[in-house]
Amino acid sequence: MTTAEHLDTIDRLRAKDFPPEPVQTVDSSSGPGFHLIRLARTQHFWDDDGSGRIEAAGQISAEYGALTQAVTDRWGEPQVFSLGSLLERGLDGEEIPEPWDELSNSTDHVHLWRAEERWLVAYVAQWDSEDPYLLMAGVTVIDPP
Repeated sequence: MTTAEHLDTIDRLRAKDFPPEPVQTVDSSSGPGFHLIRLARTQHFWDDDGSGRIEAAGQISAEYGALTQAVTDRWGEPQVFSLGSLLERGLDGEEIPEPWDELSNSTDHVHLWRAEERWLVAYVAQWDSEDPYLLMAGVTVIDPP
């Protein structure tokens, strides 16, 4: 997908109603007040010399940079919001609202923009060091905790 297609996906999410109950698919999760969606995924990087992993990281970094610049051009400078303290608070038993709990379990920071009454988020997720990188975006009305 191109950056323009990613922006189109984010615009569709901004206009989409939130479901009353959590809904998950392979590529997305939604719930009361939020939508998160996978925009892109790197290929697996199983090669002997490790160059595939570097190539995958470079690929996702370039796509992430292009996406964050395009959203910045449209909605202004983002906040870079660290999620480390949310993860710690959740591990300590505090209830972290969605989508912030899911975000804190999948990345250490997000780029965050305010677009009218909704927050836009963009981030790169990787569940395990041997998993592909995922370029993700989301829309929420739930303020960061």
